[in-house]
Amino acid sequence: MKNFYLKYKHAIPLLLYGIFYMSWFIYLERTITKNYRVIHVSLDDYIPFCELFVIPYFIWFLYASFVVLLFFFKNKEDYARVCVFYFTGMTIFLIISALFPNGHHLRPTVMPRDNIFTHLTAYLYSTDTSTNLWPSIHVYNSLGAHFAIAKNPYLSNKKWVVRSSLVICTSIILSTMLIKQHSVFDVVTAFILAAVMYGVVYKYDIVTAYKERALARKKTAPQAN
Repeated sequence: MKNFYLKYKHAIPLLLYGIFYMSWFIYLERTITKNYRVIHVSLDDYIPFCELFVIPYFIWFLYASFVVLLFFFKNKEDYARVCVFYFTGMTIFLIISALFPNGHHLRPTVMPRDNIFTHLTAYLYSTDTSTNLWPSIHVYNSLGAHFAIAKNPYLSNKKWVVRSSLVICTSIILSTMLIKQHSVFDVVTAFILAAVMYGVVYKYDIVTAYKERALARKKTAPQAN
């Protein structure tokens, strides 16, 4: 049991944050149902509804989770980086949603077609409210997942992996607007936040900097006799 704990103890922050995030998010979804700021930009009116993109929208759940699990088992430092990236942006999203309740009126009142994809979209609408939108976590975490893959020394050399990730990431980002889950505003703000966090996590490399400072403190700490 001790060996198991030592091997997988880095799962604890992920589990704790998952409970924290879902508890707060569910609370926001239940309480923010009216009296919110309506998000809308003129470009939203020119984007057509395309139900086919509900598929990449759902793929996001696998894509964002797969990257975390991949590095959980394969590379603890990249696992820490993607967690810092995800957790920071998701927490900022929760704070914004709490302080500035927001929503949109972009969803079609009647589905323009009757097929499996519109049924899936209708199901999505029934389980996910049109509130708490910006920055879009679908967009933000998709960018974070792709950054993690593209910056990993091993995966970055496998061009087909990076290109496949980029295609998935791009299709998910487009899906948020094409199935009317998000405004262009939500997408743009997610890109801005992701760009800032890319600098913090990958350019400045906060994870390595933290490890180096911790190691330096350990070396300079007085040794017990």
